[in-house]
Amino acid sequence: MSMKEFQIINELGKGAFSSVFKAIRSTDKETYAIKKISLNSLKPKEKENALNEIRILASVSHPNIITYKDAFYDDRLDSLCIVMEFADKGDLEKLITEKFKRREYIQEGEVINILIQIAKGLKVLHDNKIIHRDIKPANIFIFNENKIKIGDMNVSKVLKNGLINNTQTGTPYYASPEV
Repeated sequence: MSMKEFQIINELGKGAFSSVFKAIRSTDKETYAIKKISLNSLKPKEKENALNEIRILASVSHPNIITYKDAFYDDRLDSLCIVMEFADKGDLEKLITEKFKRREYIQEGEVINILIQIAKGLKVLHDNKIIHRDIKPANIFIFNENKIKIGDMNVSKVLKNGLINNTQTGTPYYASPEV
């Protein structure tokens, strides 16, 4: 598999080491989100995180966790590509920003629905001894019928031997004040 099999529609987001694109696969005409991680500028630890994300996504199947579809290395781009389901309504950060611009609030019932689904997704991760470590609105995806899914497992960790992981990572804006 390679990027040649996909028609890129637009860029959905960009991180420090990766970009995410909305794409249509030519074989099945389905819409996917493709996270393209350029490997040439990554340090060994960052490469390990990229592979770890694939392992975690592939190992967890739950209605509130983004669905992993496939992964491949594209020689031409020197990039690792992760194919995932496409969140047709964007992410929670986009919803919050749109509501703020329109001077509207998210209704209480909708907030409760979002929180319950995030909690269900986190419970599944925690039951599998996975710590996400970067929960923020940009990593919470919204689908039709207000289905909520947790995504972006790049800095997630799998606990080994019940040891608590105390390294700091993720986005500093969402860190607790004492950190």
